Amino acid sequence: MNPLVQPDPGLYIWTIITFLGLLVVFNRFAWTPLKAMLQAREDTIRKSLEDARHAREELERLQAESQRILAQARTDAEAIVARTRDDANRLREELRQKAQQEAAGIVRNAEQQIQLETARAFQQIRAEAADLSVAIASRLLQRNVSKEDNERLIEETFRQLEATRPS
Repeated sequence: MNPLVQPDPGLYIWTIITFLGLLVVFNRFAWTPLKAMLQAREDTIRKSLEDARHAREELERLQAESQRILAQARTDAEAIVARTRDDANRLREELRQKAQQEAAGIVRNAEQQIQLETARAFQQIRAEAADLSVAIASRLLQRNVSKEDNERLIEETFRQLEATRPS
C-alpha cells in the first residue's frame, strides 16, 4: 500500500496539535482583533443609525415648529393688515368729518359775511335814500333844512317804518 494512504497515529496527533496550535494563534492574533474590529464597526453603524433617527426626529420637530411659526406669522400679518385697514378707514372718516366741519365753518363765515354786507348795503341805501329824500324835500319846500334836522327826521321815519314792518 501506498505510504501516504496508510494510517499513522503519530501523524494524526501531530496534525491535531498543529491544528489546535494554529487555531490558538489564529484566535489570538487574527480572530480576536477581527471580532473587535467587527464589533467596533457594528457599534459605529448602530450609533450612526441612532444619530440618523435623532436627526430625523429633530428635523420633524423643526419642521413642525417652522410650520407653527409660519402660521403664527400669517395670522400676525393678517391682523396687521386688518388693523391697518381699520386705521385707514378711521383716518379717512376723521378727515371727512373734519372737512365737513371746515366746510360748515366756511359756510357760516360766508353767511355772516353776507349778513354783514347786507346790513352795510341797507345802511348805505338808507343813507342814500335819506339824502335823496332830503334833496327832494328841500327842492319841494324850497328851503334848506340843516343836516342835523335831516338826520333826526330820517331816523324817526326809519323807526316808524321798522315798527310797522312785520318781522
